[in-house]
Amino acid sequence: MNKYLRIGAASALLSFTALAQPAFAGKADDTLNVAFTNEIDTLDYYSSTAREALSVGRMVYDGLVSKDFKTGEFVPELAESYKILSDTEIEFKIRKGVQFHNGDTLTADDVTFTLNMVSRPDFPAKYAIAVNWIDKAEKVDDDTVRLTMKTPYPLALEMLAGNVPIYPKAYYEKVGAAGMAVKPIGTGPYKVVSLDPGVEVSLERFDGYYKGGQRGAASIGKLHFRVLPEVNTQYAELMNGTVDWIWKVVKDDAPRLASRPNIKIETKPVTRFDYIAMDIHVPNTPVADIRVRQAINYAVNRKEIRDAFKGEGAPLIKSACNPVQFGCETDVTDYMYDPAKAKQLLKDAGFESGLNLSMIVSPDGVAVGQAVKDNLAAVGINLTLSTLQYSASVEQWRGHKQDLQFADWGSYGIGDVALSTGALFANTGDDVVNDRDVYGPVTEAAKILDPARRKELYSKALKVIADKAYWVPMWGWSMTTAMSSDLELSITPDEFIPFYAAKWK
Repeated sequence: MNKYLRIGAASALLSFTALAQPAFAGKADDTLNVAFTNEIDTLDYYSSTAREALSVGRMVYDGLVSKDFKTGEFVPELAESYKILSDTEIEFKIRKGVQFHNGDTLTADDVTFTLNMVSRPDFPAKYAIAVNWIDKAEKVDDDTVRLTMKTPYPLALEMLAGNVPIYPKAYYEKVGAAGMAVKPIGTGPYKVVSLDPGVEVSLERFDGYYKGGQRGAASIGKLHFRVLPEVNTQYAELMNGTVDWIWKVVKDDAPRLASRPNIKIETKPVTRFDYIAMDIHVPNTPVADIRVRQAINYAVNRKEIRDAFKGEGAPLIKSACNPVQFGCETDVTDYMYDPAKAKQLLKDAGFESGLNLSMIVSPDGVAVGQAVKDNLAAVGINLTLSTLQYSASVEQWRGHKQDLQFADWGSYGIGDVALSTGALFANTGDDVVNDRDVYGPVTEAAKILDPARRKELYSKALKVIADKAYWVPMWGWSMTTAMSSDLELSITPDEFIPFYAAKWK
């Protein structure tokens, strides 16, 4: 048995006793019953950062475009077509005949109103990165809107695909953000029937949903979301058939759930990933020596640690990015587990008798941190773990006070390395390497729209990061969901759930 398996928490399923036979209530009345752990307190999309609230919001609202995760292409939605006019301008033809849930017709005025409002510096958008690149939106004619960026922004379509829903101008001016929070009106495939903040939300299929977009009309008639903070309660209701779908199932619980005849498990890769970063600018740090950094890479048994804490569904990675992202070069130097080679490199670097290093870990990362510490101890590196909350860890890391950091990064759910490699190696506060051979191509790629050139630049930077062993890339995350065996529903790599695509078998 893998020695690290003994560290893991006991399965929540151990507390279950005999349960009633499954009821399959959801399929019987065409209602998809979903359980979330976190509260849904608002349905004003721009006032939340919680994945649960935003996932529900994406059923109520539409954006100008959406993303086809199979091809990586951006597909027109509220816009029936779009044209890139220049490095800073995109023109959208607004789809005719689109209705809001209250019967109003979508116009170019709704689009320009929304884009100009949410991009104002004084607008309190929780997810500011989604809109702060917009300079202005102009109505060209009754069916055309021209969007101008502040500077060339290669993630414009990524942000518009789901993160920038269009609001009804007349309704918003009447009810404001407070009204949209509890009685939202959108153009999405579902409309809100009721919201009890922090408790439950009910939606029903919008029969007036337009044709022509990627999403299309929903199959299931009703969606019912409940907040069930206790995982055991979620499991029990899933087994009984009163809940049809849950997510974020922990590795140790998945096999027990899968053993039930009325439940199936699905694991899908998402953009988040784990890594160990090294700060070469800490005063007198041994990791300034490339041989020490290489030794650390060879000393960490990533596969054994991954198998223990994440399972095989979490793919090992080689680059400072997630392979599900555009531009993530994977043809880079790979450091396979080789403690003998690690010891030789340390000897060559003058540390045959050992050395001391420190590493930041979050409270959630302590078990993995301890496993890494054991691996490094085996080659003569004494690692001190500093368990810090996020704000304290940022201060320590940016202040060059720790040699290593074990962390995870979600890239805001964006499938582009501009928000992974491009965010962490851009010669900013989070870049503790500051290597011109890395941040040069990274910052250039952030200013151009040409995808082929951007891919080339990121490839160059990622190869340097691997060659110089600035990171120990660990593994990409996967999200495990559990659902009724009669349901078809898959999570997308951005960690959102396309409930509109759910179907009963």
